[in-house]
Amino acid sequence: MKILVVEDEKELMQAISASLEKEHFIIETAGDFATASDKIAIYDYDCILLDIMLPGGSGLQLLEELKKLGKSENVIIISAKNSLDDKLKGLELGADDYLTKPFHIAELNARVKAVLRRKDLGGKTTIEIANVALDLKERQLTINKENIPLNRKEFDILNYFLLNKNRLVTKTALAEHVWGDNIDQADNFDFIYYQIKNLRKKLQTAQADIEIEAVYGFGYKLIEK
Repeated sequence: MKILVVEDEKELMQAISASLEKEHFIIETAGDFATASDKIAIYDYDCILLDIMLPGGSGLQLLEELKKLGKSENVIIISAKNSLDDKLKGLELGADDYLTKPFHIAELNARVKAVLRRKDLGGKTTIEIANVALDLKERQLTINKENIPLNRKEFDILNYFLLNKNRLVTKTALAEHVWGDNIDQADNFDFIYYQIKNLRKKLQTAQADIEIEAVYGFGYKLIEK
């Protein structure tokens, strides 16, 4: 998997690149508008991390170029600008996600992996594993074709696990995925334990053919029974 990091803050670019390289991704970088424009015109990437404020132009302009080239999918906007207009504009142009600086690198990694998993769905809006189906558009879980009510956090957690089936999900990455930019306000992981406990109970009661295993000292893993 090849990822392009478009970011003018050198230290942040290096931190993002180093972290993603540890996940065995191939990383290319661009620190200004012109370099990024040249690269997206020539090469294809599995995911693009795109800053809005760049020397020589705007990331939204690059996103417009990507849309014209049919390459605007799998773009995650990363920007210090917390403007709703910018976010909506980026999503309208085809960006898949939006992350506001400052953010935790573990959360960025989690979102990159989620984007890549969605890409593997081939445009489908439903994730199906065994007797479990999660409709991402309607935000509905069905098990054995019966609707199972989930709260917002339970849905987000299950979605993240399904996109990362058989992969170890660390407590920190999961907490940041659910808690988002407000993770620093949490004193401990009790809030995530509570949501997972309830989610496990619902899956077991509905006789789901998947389960969320605890990996002692590290996190969790969703497996098929």
